[in-house]
Amino acid sequence: MYLIGFLVILGILLLLGELLVFSGTGIAGILSAVSYIAASYLAWVEYSWSGLIITLVIIIAASALSAVLCMRSRTWQRLKLSDAIESVSQQAPEATVTKGMTGRTITRLAPSGKVEIEGKVYEARSTELINPNESVEVVGFENFTVLVRKQ
Repeated sequence: MYLIGFLVILGILLLLGELLVFSGTGIAGILSAVSYIAASYLAWVEYSWSGLIITLVIIIAASALSAVLCMRSRTWQRLKLSDAIESVSQQAPEATVTKGMTGRTITRLAPSGKVEIEGKVYEARSTELINPNESVEVVGFENFTVLVRKQ
C-alpha cells in the first residue's frame, strides 16, 4: 500500500517537474508515466480490479489538479523575473555622430575596423578596403556600427 502511494506521489512530482523545471525534455514526463504504470500494476496485483480503478482515479484526479494549479497565472508570476533591464552596455553612435561627419581610420577597414570621429573611437564598416589613417565620411548606422566611406 505504501509503495503504491509513494509511486503515485513520485509520479505527481515528476509531472510537476516536467511542467515547471524540465519542460521540453520529456524525461520527467516519461518517468512520471512509468511511475503511474508501476503504481497501477501493483494496485492491480495486490487489490485486483477495484484497487486498479481506485488507483487510476486518484492518479487522474491528482495529476489534473496538479496541472491546473501549476498553470494558474499566479504560479507563473512567482517564478518569472519581474524586473526590466533598461540599461545598455554602450551608447549608440547615432547619439553623438551624424551622417556627413568626417573622421580618420585607426585600423584597416576590411570591411570592418575602428575609426576616430571627434576624439571618440567607434566600430566602423565600409564596403571598400580603407587603410589606417585615411579620411572617412559617415554614411549611416547599423547595430552600433558606423557605416563609412572613403572621403
